[in-house]
Amino acid sequence: MKSRILAMSIALIASGCYYDVEEELYPANSCSTSSVGYTATVLPLLQTQCYSCHSDATKSVGGGISIEGHSNLLVYVNNGKLLGSLNHQQGYSAMPSNGSKLSDCKIAQIQKWVDNGAKND
Repeated sequence: MKSRILAMSIALIASGCYYDVEEELYPANSCSTSSVGYTATVLPLLQTQCYSCHSDATKSVGGGISIEGHSNLLVYVNNGKLLGSLNHQQGYSAMPSNGSKLSDCKIAQIQKWVDNGAKND
């Protein structure tokens, strides 16, 4: 009897543990790309997701690449490496390095900003 209760308890505890997937919790319709800008959307994302390796202070960790500041970022926007890396496309270094791909929403927001001219707004 005790082993049966123990087994049921373990099963209940294990079934309560799961990994939340952002897209499942917040469906695609909650991903806004209507008012994407550098200062409001792209910069905060880069600061939290990329600057730990790719800022002026940490570029030695990130292969000598700094995307800190609009002009530095624009180099990688214009040569296609930013979106190629974020989308994990063949021929590009997948970013974040040794990490999971950014959410589809975040990539869509950056894509929209690039499509709109990658303005420093």
